[in-house]
Amino acid sequence: MSTPEETGRPESVKAVPVRHVGRWVGGAIVLFIAFLIIRSIIVNPNFQWNVIGPYLFDTRVFQGLLKTLMLTVVSMAIGIVGGVILAVMRLSPNPVMTGAAGIYIWLFRGTPLITQLIFWANLGALYPRLGIGIPFGPEFFSEDTNVLINVTTAAILGLGLNEAAYMAEIVRAGISSVDEGQTEAAGALGMTRGKTLRRIILPQAMRVIIPPTGNQVISMLKTTSLVVVIGYSELMVVVQQIYAQNYKVIPLLIVAAIWYLFCTSILSVFQGFIERKFSPAVPTTPGWASRMFAFRFGRKEFE
Repeated sequence: MSTPEETGRPESVKAVPVRHVGRWVGGAIVLFIAFLIIRSIIVNPNFQWNVIGPYLFDTRVFQGLLKTLMLTVVSMAIGIVGGVILAVMRLSPNPVMTGAAGIYIWLFRGTPLITQLIFWANLGALYPRLGIGIPFGPEFFSEDTNVLINVTTAAILGLGLNEAAYMAEIVRAGISSVDEGQTEAAGALGMTRGKTLRRIILPQAMRVIIPPTGNQVISMLKTTSLVVVIGYSELMVVVQQIYAQNYKVIPLLIVAAIWYLFCTSILSVFQGFIERKFSPAVPTTPGWASRMFAFRFGRKEFE
């Protein structure tokens, strides 16, 4: 048998894997702490788990959840549409459009959301009646402000218009991320500014817009709890009304937390799907669920 020196080939090196002792010790400590926390939550009688089950699918709680979801969807729709309009105005070469959008964003981002909700709920104190007509001329339609802007409308206006100010900056950042050369090329081909925005700019800007928009949707779901200040009955208000009667504060708060976690988890999954749709060429870090189901017989699908 010839030796490596005789054949001229270098001697093979036995690679010894690095032992990450600190990594394993750290993981063991984290698991132990997690075990202690979970055990304390399960065995602690003060959590009253026997109370949580019946109220989890209580009709009142479920109706409050539906109102929360409705408020989230409608407010985000207003916020996204308004944000796109404001972002386009902000990037417009017209100084009046830019200034108007800038003042709107400054005003709605600079004041607390609770203040805005209370303002919309009490708009009738400033304008007892709202109408449509010719300025300084005849009025075609007029109605009591408190009838037009009830609690539901005030909640939607407060959340939606406030969200539009934040979405405007997100959309503006996405549009600004697209190279200006593409806009110039579209103009050279005779495309209008609106068509360039719809067909070239926005589709490419989506990969920048989608991730923070998903975070805004999840944040909006939880922010809807602030409408308690104007008396709108959503999930948290319903839970508060129930524990005000039976004094089961902690179990009812856990019920609300479970529903919020469930909804935000669903939204996070949809956000991941949408991100992959608009950014197929950009590798994304898989979440814990993807890693869990992709781990097969010691082989990971994601490297």
